[in-house]
Amino acid sequence: MAKRRFFSQHDTQSEEASPNLTPLIDVVFVVLIMFIIIAPMLEIDKVKLADAPHREEKQSIAVQEASPITIHVHEDNSIWINSVKVKAEELLPLLKNAKKHNPSRSPQLFQDRKASFGTYQTVKNAVELSGFDELDVILQPG
Repeated sequence: MAKRRFFSQHDTQSEEASPNLTPLIDVVFVVLIMFIIIAPMLEIDKVKLADAPHREEKQSIAVQEASPITIHVHEDNSIWINSVKVKAEELLPLLKNAKKHNPSRSPQLFQDRKASFGTYQTVKNAVELSGFDELDVILQPG
């Protein structure tokens, strides 16, 4: 007697092929192991700052608002020298005059963090062209 098997709709759905994920998982594990092994060998770019010249305590520069040459750059990119608003074109002659009157002092720049970098660059260029060797950039925390 031959056995007959009756297939129902339910039996054919359960026998559908499902994707084999084993090769995919093997590849992911191999890539993960490679990253774990290679990561400590990678060199990360580091920025090294130049060594500052050693100064004695008596030579340290004090941040003073009453310095003979103070430059403030405000949030609206306005430039102020010694509490007087100036235009960028007037900056170079004023700094040359300040260099004549205070040859041993360096200007102190108080730059607002919301001011543009271009304004800082304008001030820095004017300070260099006026003959100063140094520009003290005062960073305010916060």
